[in-house]
Amino acid sequence: MGQRRYRRVKLSNKGRYAMRALFDIAFYNEGKPTQVKEIADRQAIPPRFLEQIFQDLKRAGIVVSKRGPQGGYSLARPAGQIQLSEVVVALEGPIVLGEKPRAPRLTADDARYVTESILRDLSSQVERCFAGVSLNDMCLRADELGLPRPGARRYVYSI
Repeated sequence: MGQRRYRRVKLSNKGRYAMRALFDIAFYNEGKPTQVKEIADRQAIPPRFLEQIFQDLKRAGIVVSKRGPQGGYSLARPAGQIQLSEVVVALEGPIVLGEKPRAPRLTADDARYVTESILRDLSSQVERCFAGVSLNDMCLRADELGLPRPGARRYVYSI
């Protein structure tokens, strides 16, 4: 029997970078203005690409921008009110695992409608999973994992 090959379903770099950049603003600056260079350096994202991503996020109403020395991008709403589904849809478009739905032709020769119906259901479930996670949830996970925040003191005890 041949070796089984697995194919991943994954977000593009644009979608993953957007999540990392928004997390960065929420976690390191509590949603306040953060300059692209700071985010790019911390998250290892090319700054020019990050600017493009922020333009899409700004159009979607997820971030706002402020010019000047104290400027940068900040969250348009509290981190707990920004779901990952919004981010994915803003950068990737709707989550669709199958083809565009069409009128049913339920014949013995055409099972496509049945599989597309299942794939539409799965698409909805995947979107609900993303909708169930906010930027604040990401920050809480970072705290659970022990990711240090700037200015946070970590104590080392020795006996």
